[in-house]
Parts: sequence; C-alpha cells; structure tokens
Amino acid sequence: MPGPGTRSASRLTQVEFREGYLEELPVEDGWADVVISNGVANLCPDKMQAYGEIHRVLKPGGRMQIADIMVDKPVSQEAKRKIDLWTG
Repeated sequence: MPGPGTRSASRLTQVEFREGYLEELPVEDGWADVVISNGVANLCPDKMQAYGEIHRVLKPGGRMQIADIMVDKPVSQEAKRKIDLWTG
C-alpha cells in the first residue's frame, strides 16, 4: 500500500513529487506555472536565494502564493546553524 503523499495514493496522474530545497529547486528554468509556499520560505535561512529560485523556475506570467510568516531583521549565523530553531 503506498504511503500518504505519494502520487499513487492520491490517484492523481498529473502530479510529480520531487525532493529538494527551496534554495536549489530540482527543476528547469521557466518550468512552473505556480509556486506555492505554505511555511517553506519561512524555514529557509537564505530567503534571497529562495526567492531567486522561485523567480528562476516560474514561467513568464507565473504566480507565487505564500502562506508564511516572515521576519524583517536578518537571522544571525549562529541561529542559522541551530537546526532546532528551524524545524518543528
């Protein structure tokens, strides 16, 4: 029996799951019509790199939907090294 979150479990034929990091998306330039972040961008230590990747992979006229909490001040290098601060 396939696990939850798998394509065969969802019975969706036009879905593809790829594992990666938002700062290094495993897709080609101009590949996506839509990029959705539901708490992912919030966990990225390098937000500029992450948003650069979103821009890279979006097709012209593509859309980005964000449901994240963002901070306005830089995260210290010490805090970036403490993975427990970034994970639940």
